[in-house]
Amino acid sequence: MKLLLTAAGISNASIRNALVELLGKPIDEATALFIPTAIYGIPGGAQILQKVISGSLGDPFCQLGWKSLGLLELTALPSMKQELWVPMLQETDALLVGGGDCQYLCYWMQQSGLANLLPSLLQKMVYVGLSAGSMTMTRYGTTYGNHTLPAESKKSLDLMDFAIHPHLDHEWFPDNSMANLEKLAATLPVPSYLIDDQTAIKVTDGTVEVISEGNWKLVNP
Repeated sequence: MKLLLTAAGISNASIRNALVELLGKPIDEATALFIPTAIYGIPGGAQILQKVISGSLGDPFCQLGWKSLGLLELTALPSMKQELWVPMLQETDALLVGGGDCQYLCYWMQQSGLANLLPSLLQKMVYVGLSAGSMTMTRYGTTYGNHTLPAESKKSLDLMDFAIHPHLDHEWFPDNSMANLEKLAATLPVPSYLIDDQTAIKVTDGTVEVISEGNWKLVNP
């Protein structure tokens, strides 16, 4: 299983090099699918989505120079036969999962059937998460609550036995100070990685490595 769990995308050379290592080939020789679903759970999501795809907001993610880039919208998949979209995933080198609302993303990963397929897909494919797209793979997720999902809907898939708290000390997220995130991490029963936008968590077959040109901290329970 190969994952690159970022706070904000491919924000520096170290994270980019980690992505190339996981892919086993240059980015311009690799194919990617982008899942935008989580963004619809926050205000102005459609406009944010356009900027993320075009590369005009945040760090490079979709606009990394992929050989090809496709869009996979999870909310559409339950009404489609799997033979229309599963082969696309099986032939793709990287799955790019964008940020937004963890609970909304997790719900549609489960409803679409993608959650059940991920363990086998990730034997070959590289999973690249951004913010909520990273958090949903761990034991901790958040929600903006701008949806009508069942109250018992999970916020994360629990595939990784740790938590990620992204956007450490980011000006857009005033509550994400080191002190505040440390307090939050202390309430969780699993290790927590507090990471800024220059940091990512690389997972290779269970081995966890922090890739960073910024600030981060590991808080153990």
